[in-house]
Amino acid sequence: MTQAKSFAPTERTTPTRSRERAAYDEATVHAILDAGYVCHLGFVRDGAPVVLPTLYGRVGDRLYLHGSTGSRPLRMAGGTAESDPGLAVCVTVTHVDGLVLAKSAFHHSVNYRSVVVHGVAHQVVDEDEKAAALDALVEHVVPGRAADSRRANAKELAATAVIRLDLREVSAKIRTGGPNDDPEDLALPHWTGVLPVAPVYGAPIPADDLAPGTSEPAYLSAR
Repeated sequence: MTQAKSFAPTERTTPTRSRERAAYDEATVHAILDAGYVCHLGFVRDGAPVVLPTLYGRVGDRLYLHGSTGSRPLRMAGGTAESDPGLAVCVTVTHVDGLVLAKSAFHHSVNYRSVVVHGVAHQVVDEDEKAAALDALVEHVVPGRAADSRRANAKELAATAVIRLDLREVSAKIRTGGPNDDPEDLALPHWTGVLPVAPVYGAPIPADDLAPGTSEPAYLSAR
């Protein structure tokens, strides 16, 4: 039987509070990453922290993020070799699953699933890897879409930068369940419990210039 893979905890991936909520197994980390497509990319620019929201895609134990070739963090990532300095980053992904309402304001909380990735990002310069990474980004956001759209041409590839970040220093953190009220507050006449939160997709809205006879793809109807 193959042993489940886990990421080794480090000082940066070990929570200082609620350590029992942390998880390092690959299956949990991958599941949280695959459930979303918006991440926050943190890095230091001119001595000050910067955090940017962006899309991502996962291929194995690697994340790909993309942007314009003029984007400063993508230019700062440099080359792909391990000897290149690259760009030190922190990437986070968070899903809010519920609002936890307690008897006291202090014990209100949130049920969530999150992943934090520390590492050095490198710019992808190999054209085949770059094209595959962009396909993976499209597919990650809308499964089935990569095969149902025109791939980037040479001009578009030249205007797009992609960085990759290997999943090595990684942790997940999860909170589930109801409120943790103090015993002396249990008799208070305030409603308490969890208000579930979940993303909802609306009905697809066709473009004004959609070619006549173009049917709605099944992968949209299934969302």
